[in-house]
Amino acid sequence: MTEPCIRRFAGTYIHPSSFIVHPCLLLICLVASPALAQEVPPVLSIQAPEQVQVIDAANDGGGALTVLWASSPADGPALRYQILLAEGPGPHDPAAMKVVAEFPSQTHYVREAKYGWWTRPATPEFHHFVVRSGKGIDLKDGTSYAVTVASVQGEARAWAQPVIADPEPNWVNWNQMNNLLLALLFGGVVFASIQVAKRREIFLRRIPGLDAVDEAIGRATELGKPILYLTGAHDMSDPSTIAAAVILGRVARRVASYETELLVPHRDPITMAVCQEITKQSYLEAGKPDAFKEDCNFFITSDQFSYTAAVDGIMLRRKPAANFFMGSYFAESLLLTETGASTGAIQIAGTDSDHQLPFFVTTCDYTLIGEELYAASAYLSREPVQVGTLRGQDIGKAIILGVLAVGILLATAGVVMHADVGWALDLFRDLK
Repeated sequence: MTEPCIRRFAGTYIHPSSFIVHPCLLLICLVASPALAQEVPPVLSIQAPEQVQVIDAANDGGGALTVLWASSPADGPALRYQILLAEGPGPHDPAAMKVVAEFPSQTHYVREAKYGWWTRPATPEFHHFVVRSGKGIDLKDGTSYAVTVASVQGEARAWAQPVIADPEPNWVNWNQMNNLLLALLFGGVVFASIQVAKRREIFLRRIPGLDAVDEAIGRATELGKPILYLTGAHDMSDPSTIAAAVILGRVARRVASYETELLVPHRDPITMAVCQEITKQSYLEAGKPDAFKEDCNFFITSDQFSYTAAVDGIMLRRKPAANFFMGSYFAESLLLTETGASTGAIQIAGTDSDHQLPFFVTTCDYTLIGEELYAASAYLSREPVQVGTLRGQDIGKAIILGVLAVGILLATAGVVMHADVGWALDLFRDLK
């Protein structure tokens, strides 16, 4: 008879005692099971930055160091770089050095920095960072500093060997050499144009506003009324005021020839003194020194609207036959020209203040727009130096427009053909 406790399983006979677990074995399993359930964390291994270089930042006034290191295949969103700094030649423990910057590993490349190909400190694929004084950093010229770069990923960090460097000021900004060459080229063009102007007459485009100067002066002479001339709101340090003073000399010479009264109210005493000498010289050149009056140039006030009110009063009382508005103007422009228009005077304006041009165009008979103000003296005097300078400037502008066109074509071709044309574009970039 078969024992009842024996059961058949898969064609074999197993005794029930085989299912009994030993108490010691059970205790070991219970104790070990939490440890077995935990996953073993992966061990991160990152590589320290390679080919680290620390040099004095070129083309600056000192107080900066340039850090360069090679890009890594591990560069990506998970990897970051730290720049560490310590004062003194060392030796220094990288773990104790001060972190002065931290950024993703996919940024700060040499190709992103404003270097020309002639001053680039490393290949475009290298990483690049400039440590400057400020925000808790004080780099002293002539002092040694230890700088290193660390790769950081999660809690893991790997340092490169610290490099010693000294910040120093530089005498020459070599990044600006392209601008120097372009300036020399432009100066050569102007000088050559002046020499051409001395040998033969150069054509200048007719400026209707200046052609009307003689008409305005003649009308004032016929009517026996004065001429009012304003030099603008700025002082003699402004180019537009200088141009207005030059044109005043031309107007004063014609006024002296016709013995017409000239009124020149001023907002700046220095401008008044300069214009007095210009007017006196013009009367002398016209052969009428006795007709010159010292008080034809007079100072009113430097306050904007007090000056405007005083000039408006002169217009309404004296009713000049011709008004000249030359130089730079602000909100007073429309107040002046509207009053002048109400008296029936011929009005000629010239300004480089683009925000006031609409008011002058609307209320004046003739307006010199922008650069025409600066070309006016050359147009009126036909002086070879001024005419040559004007022609040289126009040639320079044509060269700039040509360079812009070539640059657009090169940049477009570089994008379409996936070609590197940066070497050509660097020649005309404004590099710091």
